[in-house]
Amino acid sequence: MNIISTSQELKQLCKGLSSQNFITIDTEFLREKTYYPKLCLVQLSDPDKNAVTIDPLAKGIDLKPLYELLANENVLKVFHAGRQDLEIFYIQGDVVPQPFFDTQIAAMVCGFGDSVGYEKIVRDVTGVQIDKSSQFTDWSLRPLSNKQLSYALGDVTHLVDVYHHLANELEKKNRTSWLLQEEEILSDPATYVNDPYEVWKKVKLRSPNAKTLIVLKELAAWREQQARRKNIPKNWIMKDETLAAIAQAAPNNKDKLSSIRNISKDMASSHTGETIIGLVKTALDTPKEHWPQAPERKKQLSSSASATLDILKMLLKIQSAEHGVAAKLIASSDDLELIARGETKNLPALRGWRYDVFGKDALDLKAGKIAIGLNKGQITKIRIKNGQES
Repeated sequence: MNIISTSQELKQLCKGLSSQNFITIDTEFLREKTYYPKLCLVQLSDPDKNAVTIDPLAKGIDLKPLYELLANENVLKVFHAGRQDLEIFYIQGDVVPQPFFDTQIAAMVCGFGDSVGYEKIVRDVTGVQIDKSSQFTDWSLRPLSNKQLSYALGDVTHLVDVYHHLANELEKKNRTSWLLQEEEILSDPATYVNDPYEVWKKVKLRSPNAKTLIVLKELAAWREQQARRKNIPKNWIMKDETLAAIAQAAPNNKDKLSSIRNISKDMASSHTGETIIGLVKTALDTPKEHWPQAPERKKQLSSSASATLDILKMLLKIQSAEHGVAAKLIASSDDLELIARGETKNLPALRGWRYDVFGKDALDLKAGKIAIGLNKGQITKIRIKNGQES
């Protein structure tokens, strides 16, 4: 098995690959015990399936040639479900690979279903059943076995066939531009920048109010910064439910802090306890005009809107089948509900290719220009003109 473990070997490899039209790429990494992903292996293949592995853990290896290759705009980089790979390269190499092609997104655009897995798409395209027995191995251990390396290399060699198939399908269906629209967010470096003062939005709260949210914002930022500094998972610092409980209680002394579930008296009396009480005070001292606003409670759908939502769901299934595009990619459940409510401003489902595939018909259905009915036992859409079927 060809393993690149020196800077010189890597430099030569990347020089050769820089003349290719495209390369396939995958990574193996660990993240269970760290905040930042630990890159353990990089697999690359050229269009002829000459695949190699790069050992990022090899002593003294400089990955700069790899990052230069990833930034080379003359070489298309092909990933499957590449978001985490792209994040790793941005964090470690300060580069978002450009241009790139994500076969999972392409497969959804081509009608392979929602978030299709790599194993299924390889089987559908090539007929090969991938051996997944090495999938959950510890990739940081050395030496790696031939079985592990064979599994890792297979990920990028099969990807060559998958790429060719999907690229042809996109071209045939004139949907390459759809893929590019879907990949825009992954191309943006801001996607991989995690602002500590924004992470509170991912913590669930019961009956949130502005006071609770400002405390949560401060606590969540502190936890994120601690996790980064120590390079450990943020839940190892404090779990979401504990953050939420502290935010709800807003304790101003150690006795009140220790009364919160999962906060012991020892912890409340420790430096961490003092820090938490200080963070609560800092939050509450923030001018109220800067406190986050509690989200408005979602109004219950009227009986009419609820019926419309059910019909929109049927329309989405019809359009998904008709156009061969994953329903999840066309419109989310939130999109459908907002259309049913009549709140259509800036909805993704009503822009770009989604409008052509679904959005226009969805608005026509609401306007009474389309009905859903049965035709020879099949659910279908029926166009209405002047109050009559057409």
